[in-house]
Amino acid sequence: MPRLSPRLAALAGALALTAAAASAQEVNLYSSRHYDTDERLYTDFEKATGIKVNRIEAGADELIERMKAEGRNSPADVFLTTDAGRMWRAEEAGILAPVESEVLDARIPAHLRHPDDLWFGFSQRARIIFFDKQDVTEPPQTYAELADPKWKGKVCTRSGSNIYMLSLLASRIAHDGTDAATDWAKGLWENRARDPQGGDTDQLRAIVSGECDVVLANTYYFARALRTDVSGVTEHVDQIGWVFPDQDGTGAHMNVSAGAMAKYAPHPEAAKAFLEYLASDSAQQYFSAGNDEYPAVEGAKQAPSTEKLGAFKPDELNLAELGRNQAAAQMIYDSVGYE
Repeated sequence: MPRLSPRLAALAGALALTAAAASAQEVNLYSSRHYDTDERLYTDFEKATGIKVNRIEAGADELIERMKAEGRNSPADVFLTTDAGRMWRAEEAGILAPVESEVLDARIPAHLRHPDDLWFGFSQRARIIFFDKQDVTEPPQTYAELADPKWKGKVCTRSGSNIYMLSLLASRIAHDGTDAATDWAKGLWENRARDPQGGDTDQLRAIVSGECDVVLANTYYFARALRTDVSGVTEHVDQIGWVFPDQDGTGAHMNVSAGAMAKYAPHPEAAKAFLEYLASDSAQQYFSAGNDEYPAVEGAKQAPSTEKLGAFKPDELNLAELGRNQAAAQMIYDSVGYE
């Protein structure tokens, strides 16, 4: 058997996992992340621990329904997805199990994990304001400003049913209450430059085309265009400016890619070891760099692409609130006609 590199040997020691502790040398991962760079996460874990990672990849809602249907017979050990709102859906479906781990509690900040340790955030993204530097000299500095009538006909967003938009409004509910959140959603809708369409990259392209002056998008969509070629964006990055909102208030809205142990995990020790591994320094680097996100662990190496966006104050609202307010957020969007 080949010897482990010093880095992998150190990782194995940090996990404190022995073959006896992981009675079955495999972990079954249900993941809605589809990034090629995640492959390094899995191969390093396998080399460090001898535990084989078996993957099933699909959309988050599809995986949740599958785990519900499988019930006690589910082979799933770990559920991995993007957005705390989707983790809430998994929580509501009753398919997650709490994890008691000193490693995870020490390394993952409290606001980036479920209060009862049902899930843990492993990488972060901010949902911020991007604007056309050619047409906008004084961009909005807060989320609230996006609903100001002075931006009428200038703002573009995704659909009100999109999980990112739901989570953003859920955070507004948590901070400001339902009435204020409703007023904000109504103002945002009335300021639209077009009806919602496409994904976040499409919003950035709409700045380039001149269709929209101001848009909402997750940071990693723009950071990715700084790192690699994104058609319709990369060649025009100098035209696009950005604002981390609410720097004098609650801070920029944050969300996570997160992982959890499945309720009926057949290999719970291996599942716990895998989740703890995702909080290691090396995994944090792969996890964030693979999708141009921010690491969840303080002090972990940040992706070069996100460093270019500069330092900012993040909102430290516990992200479990995004799920708890998700249904209310959808009702608000529906009530104001937000498509």
